[in-house]
Amino acid sequence: MTVLAIKDLNVTFSTEGGQLHALKNVSFEVPERRIVGVVGESGCGKSTLINAILGLLADNGSVDAGSITFEGEDLTRLGPARMQELRGQRISTVFQDPMGALNPVLSVGRQMRNIQYRSGRSRSEKDARSEAMLRQVRIPDAQAALTRYPHEFSGGMRQRVAIAMALMMKPALLIADEPTTALDATLEVATIELLRELQQDIACSVLFISHHLGVIAELCDDVVVMYAGEVVERGSTRQVFHSPRHPYARRLLECDPARQSGRTRHLPTIPGEIPDLRQRPPGCVFATRCDQRVDACDKVPPDVAVETGHVARCILAEAR
Repeated sequence: MTVLAIKDLNVTFSTEGGQLHALKNVSFEVPERRIVGVVGESGCGKSTLINAILGLLADNGSVDAGSITFEGEDLTRLGPARMQELRGQRISTVFQDPMGALNPVLSVGRQMRNIQYRSGRSRSEKDARSEAMLRQVRIPDAQAALTRYPHEFSGGMRQRVAIAMALMMKPALLIADEPTTALDATLEVATIELLRELQQDIACSVLFISHHLGVIAELCDDVVVMYAGEVVERGSTRQVFHSPRHPYARRLLECDPARQSGRTRHLPTIPGEIPDLRQRPPGCVFATRCDQRVDACDKVPPDVAVETGHVARCILAEAR
């Protein structure tokens, strides 16, 4: 069963310099009880994708085409009231900055109690559930933690509180927006393990946004590689990491410091810059930076099915 299905999604923003095409023909699915990672460099459209799903695009942004189907409902056609019902109940989000996500003037217990306002439980029942969730994310002395304020927790603990709050209502879909970015390596590993454990316990699907390839490889079942607002490759984690077929996906993996076998003063990079999304190139969006460019790249490339579940938007995807 598919929890979230995005089909040919196009999002634009009106700017002083013209229409900025932030997302173009984005398509992928998040199956039930699976973790799907979205990876790409800054500016590839990850944040725009999240905001489009949540119905939180800026006033100058709009969904021009395509659909976002969640549990049978097209989110692009829902009104504000229905979207508000879904957010927090069926779709929850963990943001990368837990200090910004938590209200600094309210205790953790009060914030967790407020999230449950639609549950119909009594105050004591809400507090008991909040305490149980804090224990589940391994917050020591959970009962006392309910009375503390966000600034009284470390960064790692705040992130765990944010995860507990996101999973409080047992959503069908959890969107994790780079939740490990602000953490050190040790806490990052612990958070990954915790997310995997909680995802299995709650039986939810996860859309995990990150630029950290190691985290994606460790946590995710499937991977979506984005570049300049397009999905250039998607497939299982094993397919994409072991046999990347799009030149951008291949170069992105080569830039991972963890793949460097020896000491070096110069880490690999991808030459060039992301194109101006107000004036998209007529053909392949990666062509100006691609070391395999041919004349046929001047035309929009098709989505090539490399194997079952593995698709790359490149005319050379099948060539080996």
